[in-house]
Amino acid sequence: MFHCRDGVRVMINTAEYGNTSWELSVQVDQRDGDEGMRFKLRVKGDLHIGGLMLKLVEKIKAPQDWSDHALWWEQRSCWLLKTHWTLDKYGVQADADLRYTPQHKPLCLQLPNMKTVKLTVSYSAVVFKTVAEICRALNIRRPEELSLLKPPDNLPKKKKMKKDKNPALEDILDMDIFNGGSGGTGERSSPLYSKTMVPTYDPENGTPASATSLWFGDNPLTSSQPNLPPEELAKMYQQLSMVDKAIINAGWLDSSRSLMEQGIGEHDRLQLRFKYHCFFDLNPKYDAVRITQLYEQARWSILLEEINCTEEEMLMFASLQYHICKMTISTEPLDFSNEPEIDEVEAALSNLEVTLGGKTDRILEDITDVPKLADSLKLFRPKRLALRSYKEYWFVFKDTTISYYKNKETASGEPIEQLHLRGCEVVPDVNVTDKKFGIKLLLPVADGMSEVYIRCDNETQYAKWKAACTLASKGKTMAYSSYRSEVKNIQSFLQMKSLAPPPGQSAPDLDAMEMNAECFVSPRYTKRYKPKQTGRGCHQSSPVLTARILEAHQNIASLSLNEAKMRFIHAWQSLAEFGIKYYIVRFRGSKKDELMGISYNRLVRIDMSTGLPVTTWRFANMKQWNVNWEIRQVAIEFDQNVSIAFSCVSCDCKVVHEYIGGYIFLSTRSKDQNETLDEELFHKLTGGQE
Repeated sequence: MFHCRDGVRVMINTAEYGNTSWELSVQVDQRDGDEGMRFKLRVKGDLHIGGLMLKLVEKIKAPQDWSDHALWWEQRSCWLLKTHWTLDKYGVQADADLRYTPQHKPLCLQLPNMKTVKLTVSYSAVVFKTVAEICRALNIRRPEELSLLKPPDNLPKKKKMKKDKNPALEDILDMDIFNGGSGGTGERSSPLYSKTMVPTYDPENGTPASATSLWFGDNPLTSSQPNLPPEELAKMYQQLSMVDKAIINAGWLDSSRSLMEQGIGEHDRLQLRFKYHCFFDLNPKYDAVRITQLYEQARWSILLEEINCTEEEMLMFASLQYHICKMTISTEPLDFSNEPEIDEVEAALSNLEVTLGGKTDRILEDITDVPKLADSLKLFRPKRLALRSYKEYWFVFKDTTISYYKNKETASGEPIEQLHLRGCEVVPDVNVTDKKFGIKLLLPVADGMSEVYIRCDNETQYAKWKAACTLASKGKTMAYSSYRSEVKNIQSFLQMKSLAPPPGQSAPDLDAMEMNAECFVSPRYTKRYKPKQTGRGCHQSSPVLTARILEAHQNIASLSLNEAKMRFIHAWQSLAEFGIKYYIVRFRGSKKDELMGISYNRLVRIDMSTGLPVTTWRFANMKQWNVNWEIRQVAIEFDQNVSIAFSCVSCDCKVVHEYIGGYIFLSTRSKDQNETLDEELFHKLTGGQE
């Protein structure tokens, strides 16, 4: 062992080295808002962290509870939480800048409803645990579906100013003050959580034994926020390109690292959002907060056009919002204890639509009697410089394949073509008002995707074929029990989109709308219906827009408040772009940047210049995925010897890898887990073995 004395390197023995001590400087944060004091301690390398904290507290001599304090190493950006480790094992030397600081600190969180709360959270636990604690405090079940998003710093200044000028969203609920003391998460109490009201769970199916209202009484987070005036909404609105969305999606925090390790400081602002669009076991009886916040996230994504929808769909969403606003104002406080139990089989079937396989494969198909569809439909294949002209053929749908023939009489022979739907994209091409019921199929081929348009004659025909195509794209046939419920869901969705009043019902009274109709549609659609000014500074709602919303409202006027929120969520899930998060990537062997879309069941390669999908890969066909951390490249292998690799341009590759692994993790959930999360499995699937 060598040591430097008077500029000369001399050898010292181990015993002498062990006796060597040095002075360590530690900053101590005692209370909120103080800048802290510095203390110097004489230490040795074999002193363990617990002993260092003990010496420090003895030297401070302040009557205070130090149990929440821990050591933070500024230069290394890490917590020294393993109290049995020595300074030598951590690599702490005399030049280390340590800080003795509380692990729980205040954080400003913007909830999905765009309202901000301040609450005390753990800055030392990994984000996965911190989010679970936050959800526990807010009474949101299934915290694995949510995460924390850091808003981008590089938005144009003009857009930032617009956001900052919105006073309607700046009321901050300080949950710690509301609770009458130092709030917090986890074992600490919160205004919405009490240790004396911990819900008990049914050991057989894992659902809470009592309803939401019985644990928490009146909860402000179960009430929907009133819609903003059009001028306030216009300040928030900004048309986002796919590249803009990729920049925003880069802000998801790493679930396997703590807030402090990711540069999040005390009182910083983050967004709590549903990250994984795979909503398991949504139950109105237990999920009042979760359903409301999910509805709010869906509502804002529609109003701010974070997800695209047609004018017809926008009016349908507007009518549902109007109905929910009316019901929220008029409804007495809700008691969910009387909500009917959800049938277990029905719940399993609905979950099948949003899972990636795993436990739901218990619902087996009867391979001896696979149903088939046979109909006369119209088909069109896009060609360059060609008009869209549909031609009628006889279609037969069996297993996961569509065959079409010249006519019904030739169906016993060879088909003109067979369309294999496994792994394809199924995009609705519908306008109920114009009686247009189309299905766009994007079929995987060697060099990308092949487009095929199919046109149905009516709603019933469309619902059957669309449901069959959706199942076939996942490798499932119409023999699956979920086929019937999928047909029913599509028919219900089409009924809501119908803007004509039900038969025998009179036209709506325009004076019946108590609220400004322009509150319920995005600013871009507002401009289409903008009325003429009736005087200086006088704003009048568009009678045309009002009439169209009220006409659509007549189709859903009998829904309860909870049913309307659930209908809104289901309609949101039915949109073509639902759940797709975009990232800018560079594929191996390519010389240009492209977009990667990640959804709950697939990856989509997208041409950046056109925004059109090029290739789709299903998670169900994935064999393995990993990261080469040296070159920061994600590699994925699929069935049939298909493999892809790409580097991430708009974010760190860990963000994309965690998204993929997170969806695989969610596919392992089942009702018999009693709501306990396998955190170790989550980190194993999302960590990429870094």
